[in-house]
Amino acid sequence: MFFVASKIFWFVASPLHLGLFAISFGLWRVVRQRRGVGLIGFGFVLIGAMTFLPVGAALLRPLEDRFPVQSLDMPPPDGIIVLGGAMDERIGAARGQPQLNDAGERMTAGVALARAFPRAKLVFSGGSGALLSREETESDAARQFWRELGVPDSQMIFENASRNTYENALFTQNLVHPGAGERWLLVTSAWHMPRAIGVFRALGMNPTAFPVDFRTFGNDEDWKPPGDGPMALRNTETAVREWIGLLTYWLTGKTDALLPPYSRK
Repeated sequence: MFFVASKIFWFVASPLHLGLFAISFGLWRVVRQRRGVGLIGFGFVLIGAMTFLPVGAALLRPLEDRFPVQSLDMPPPDGIIVLGGAMDERIGAARGQPQLNDAGERMTAGVALARAFPRAKLVFSGGSGALLSREETESDAARQFWRELGVPDSQMIFENASRNTYENALFTQNLVHPGAGERWLLVTSAWHMPRAIGVFRALGMNPTAFPVDFRTFGNDEDWKPPGDGPMALRNTETAVREWIGLLTYWLTGKTDALLPPYSRK
């Protein structure tokens, strides 16, 4: 129920959809009732601000700056967990080859870490995020992708039932049963890392954050007017959705902090 409700809610609450709904309803009122100019103006202002002002960067920076970039120069971990969200399993199945989306760094970072630490287990967590169930899962696409890049089957483990971040953490821990004193890395997009770390910690595991897929520069460049309007709009959508996810997970007890700290003792 939580999964279905979250999908329906985001369809309505998406800033882009909200702006378009406001414009559409405003136009309807203008035509039918000669009212609604304010709604049309609100819709245009909302979409214009997200497209031409650094709104997305302002919302993403607190998320992406929460955990620092890691290098491969570290003590060998016992395992590496890569969260789904980087594969388009439907197009991949239709075209017969793995397809990465704009979070593809999750998958390539997994390969780099697997090569750097060949004794560490490489775990992929991801089923299908589609509202209606599908035969294809991200795990199927991830297995093919990692195999083609030379990761041995003996090093890989796949969790293929999760549909959201909470299920990623719950099902993965039930699958790998991390032992006391083991060190695990968690790989996901930098903007998604606070929620992911929060859920894993709340369920009893304390992985080391390995953020990838940054959308901001991390410097004054972020506060300049965006040069790529569609990218700026997409970043705002991503940020708003993630902040809503953080708040929802915190209010429903899936995390114990709205913005988890860098380390937990």
